Amino acid sequence: MERHKVISFENRELHYRDEGRGNTETLVLLHGFLQNLAVWSSLTLSYMRHMRVITIDLPGHGYSDTYSDVHTMDFMANAVKAVLDDAGVERCTMAGHSLGGYVALAFATHYSYMLNGLILLHSHAMSDSEDKRQQRDEVCRQVHQNRAGFIVDFITNLFDESKREYLASDIKELRDQCLETREEGIIAAQRGMKVRTSRLQTLCNLASPVLFIYGKNDPRIPLELGLSQATLPHKAELLLLDGVAHMSFIEEREYVKNRIQSFVHQCYT
Repeated sequence: MERHKVISFENRELHYRDEGRGNTETLVLLHGFLQNLAVWSSLTLSYMRHMRVITIDLPGHGYSDTYSDVHTMDFMANAVKAVLDDAGVERCTMAGHSLGGYVALAFATHYSYMLNGLILLHSHAMSDSEDKRQQRDEVCRQVHQNRAGFIVDFITNLFDESKREYLASDIKELRDQCLETREEGIIAAQRGMKVRTSRLQTLCNLASPVLFIYGKNDPRIPLELGLSQATLPHKAELLLLDGVAHMSFIEEREYVKNRIQSFVHQCYT
């Protein structure tokens, strides 16, 4: 935690890192469900030589406090805004993975003037179906009964089966990180995702370019869902990856790392 910065947001702590100040280009990375800012470590080490990189522990994750029984996407977007205000960021390119993508879309709804570009990694703008809401209630029940067992199974299944042996050490490292996520934070995030609203209009209205990144074998984001939403923004790019599930920035680390960096540069030119 030695390089973490801490701010007070609504009388509790939010943690973030601000690295690579040598360039005016700024990339903000928002992690997925169960994860924390450490998931971006390998990308940050590469990017910080070329741009400023801000990573955030979203409320209820990592070292950041849990605020309530429900962390809505709008609440988390306001937390991200508070971090960027503290860091003095006026404009940025924002990348959100899964849950982080939902938060990034909420941020784009309220603070689009701060975005040079938006990257959605394995995320989408739809609200939950009734079936999905019921699944989230079941997740909360499982977490309450056996938090560690749920996390181990959940993280393993985010990776394409063909890559699990090859990426065994990466998967173990991610599981270990996620096992630090507290029960109350997990449940607050699930309840927040359950009640989130559609952001399709946000995609339609967004002036800045959007990069969509999906894995063809992602069990959590149907491919047709991603394809249909990529047609909505005024400027959009779509990256589809074969043999990839829900964790492209680990499963195809070098390729995705380079593509994100290129997109950030494009957004600033």
